[in-house]
Amino acid sequence: MPDGKYAIIGLGQFGSSVARNLASLGAEVMAIDREIELVDLIKDEVAYAVALDSTDVKSLNSQSITEMDAVLVAIGENVEGLLLTTVLLLEMKVKRIIARAMSEQQKVILQKLGVTEILLPEDEVGKMTAEMILNPEIQSFMQLPDEHEIVEVVAPKRTIGKFIDDLDLEGTFNADIIALRRTHEEVNALGFVEYKDHLIRNPKEVNSTLQQGDKLVILAKKSDIQKFIDINN
Repeated sequence: MPDGKYAIIGLGQFGSSVARNLASLGAEVMAIDREIELVDLIKDEVAYAVALDSTDVKSLNSQSITEMDAVLVAIGENVEGLLLTTVLLLEMKVKRIIARAMSEQQKVILQKLGVTEILLPEDEVGKMTAEMILNPEIQSFMQLPDEHEIVEVVAPKRTIGKFIDDLDLEGTFNADIIALRRTHEEVNALGFVEYKDHLIRNPKEVNSTLQQGDKLVILAKKSDIQKFIDINN
């Protein structure tokens, strides 16, 4: 389990979700918000939950914020609060600051302040949703430099029953297959049938053909991934 101490400032939907997930992974989490109602909602799920004004340096110092391994500033609509809190953390020389931006403009301002780790989750969700609307075969993707993506694609119709080597992904589409996700039918301890996903890390080495519902994790340029989907559908 991971160790370390982390502070989440701003307990809206995003901040509280990060705090809960960090805590579930074994991290020591301090959850901070100026609204006592939001603090009360999460206090039983994290190590510490504190109601305070993060734009007040004395309040931050009272919580030994500089001892944290990382601080996530997840303040949403209150732009002034986001920026003032970030400036204070920078002045206090917190070792690692991660800030959530609500817009490209906020991202630019945070960069000029000196923040190097900036999240723009709404933008990423928007890109992913648009991609999935245009291509229902795409389940998830990660944007990489040089127009490359890592994409999880439902095995297209024409690939079912074929070996992965037969698809010639490298030669025809200049693509690398990283993994294969396959759903298995399993019986649980109560005797009920469950469907669980399992990851096959070296799919080329598996001596089996692609099955309906298999998902291919592919690294390639967006245009080559699209070509693979179009040809095989």
